[in-house]
Amino acid sequence: MAIRSGRLRVVTWNVWWRFGERWRERQPAVVETLRDLDADVVALQEVWGTASTTQADELARALGLHAAFAEPSYPLVADAPRPDEHADVALGIGLLSRWPVRTVRPLPLPARPGTEAPVALLVSVAHPDGPLHVVVACLEYDPGHDEDRVAQARFLAGLATDPALDGPLPVVVAGDLNAAVDDPVLEPLAAVLTDAWTAGGGGHGAVTAPEESGEAQLGKRIDHVLLRPGRAGQVVDVRSAVLAGDPVDGVTPSDHRAVVCDVSWSAPP
Repeated sequence: MAIRSGRLRVVTWNVWWRFGERWRERQPAVVETLRDLDADVVALQEVWGTASTTQADELARALGLHAAFAEPSYPLVADAPRPDEHADVALGIGLLSRWPVRTVRPLPLPARPGTEAPVALLVSVAHPDGPLHVVVACLEYDPGHDEDRVAQARFLAGLATDPALDGPLPVVVAGDLNAAVDDPVLEPLAAVLTDAWTAGGGGHGAVTAPEESGEAQLGKRIDHVLLRPGRAGQVVDVRSAVLAGDPVDGVTPSDHRAVVCDVSWSAPP
């Protein structure tokens, strides 16, 4: 009998790598925040990785979840301030899942010649109702490289709408896209996917990356959960959309807010 309906809590969060002097204290704050959110899938950006472990794996162990990780991602190694203790620490993206991870595909994003190509992560999760496909990404942040930004958005749009991802569950794209959803650089995505924040009644003017450094993309909602139906006739609703990531015991977990979306879907009989 075909599955007709379901629910899913999706979170995306840029967890700020090992930036800042208190990065060790931030890890428990990230764990506590995610434990309280009790999400089904969590897309992570600016995730650290070493030869022996990754932040995604550490979080998964603490929370009883499954993990995936890939690198490199933005900001690229050459751009990131890296004290000696972090010289061999990778910067990547990851996923946490309530259910086992079936497949993990790191896919190079379009990037200008002469730079290391960052990756997007296509993960297939073994949801009880069928494969759940989640795309995790962090896009180019420099407004001076809009050609890369548009090309990367176009790549993600093509990936998310690939018929090979069709199935009984919605397809999810989540990440730090470094632009507001109505920015022209994200037009390829906005044309084919639903912005879960808006669909879920999230507050107008919400900010996920406070403007503290003066960078052009900050002071906006640049972290997104985007959706499409898994098959024709499926109706995807977003029941709520909120931000999370308040300080825990005086420690701010990240310089970004987490985006939390409760998604449901149904199909006509």
